[in-house]
Amino acid sequence: MQTFSLLDLAPVTEAETPAQALANAADLARHAERLGYHRYWLAEHHNMPGIASAATAVVIGHVAQATSTIRVGAGGIMLPNHAPLVVAEQFGTLDALHPGRIDLGLGRAPGTDGATTQALRRYHQSADAFPQDVVELISYLDDDEGKAPVRAVPGMGSHLPVWILGSSTFGAQLAAYLGLPYAFASHFAPQMLEPAIQAYREGFRPSERLEKPYFMMAAGLHAADTDEEARYHRTSQILSFARLRTGTPGRLSRPVENLADHVSASAIAGAEAALSVSATGGPDTVRRQLREIIDRYRPDELMLTGMMFDVDARKRSLEIGAEVLSDMKTPAMT
Repeated sequence: MQTFSLLDLAPVTEAETPAQALANAADLARHAERLGYHRYWLAEHHNMPGIASAATAVVIGHVAQATSTIRVGAGGIMLPNHAPLVVAEQFGTLDALHPGRIDLGLGRAPGTDGATTQALRRYHQSADAFPQDVVELISYLDDDEGKAPVRAVPGMGSHLPVWILGSSTFGAQLAAYLGLPYAFASHFAPQMLEPAIQAYREGFRPSERLEKPYFMMAAGLHAADTDEEARYHRTSQILSFARLRTGTPGRLSRPVENLADHVSASAIAGAEAALSVSATGGPDTVRRQLREIIDRYRPDELMLTGMMFDVDARKRSLEIGAEVLSDMKTPAMT
């Protein structure tokens, strides 16, 4: 593992407004920057009361303005919801405002339900055109040779870093074919992680953008000074995920002493399975669990994520994560 980063959803808690959640996002990014995190990514979700990052490009601009060195980007933009030209213009503008610091991760899921997808004026079938849309978008970010009838301004000639995101082998194969870096959503969909890694590494074709495969995976993190405290704070995420999967999404709730008093055993089990690629505990426990993840999957980069109700507790979690992962970094191969 060469470096470590942070994925945030700008969670809106039961005690906050979206405005407070967005202020927290900028504050958290500054904190991550001081701790040595390489990048801070936000994800596009719609019609979810507990997530404030729906207008992802806008929030990226907000966070980039509040920081100075950390890379800021999308993990990701759900391309079926958007015209490729509009995304190229938005991220070209972000790159012009914050040169050398913006990443563009692309996914093919809508990031919402069917009714909201239609409200976005896009359709489920547009996911079938994802590979073509990716190629089109990249063309807007490449150099213009004076022949293109349509140009992204800003964006043209920026060569903005583009990532493919996924939770199956589809994205892995596409990233390999196009010679792009690949990020896997193992923090909530670990079932296809190993087949996707294999498909990406074995199928990778060098490109003008990337000479050799670069694989990033996400892992949950809930760290605290003791195992008991970390498990307590993690209950907020378990509750949130269980309620989402049972069709009752809401704002991030306060942690609880006993999960079984709030959601069914089957919902808890489903959430635990989906969130199994994670580290929860005090510093020693987290160190052991993250070491196991890195040794097993050998990512080039590990992206941590994990929602916590208490802002100070989450900052402490990131501190512990940075302390542990700083010791595990290896020099980049040349």
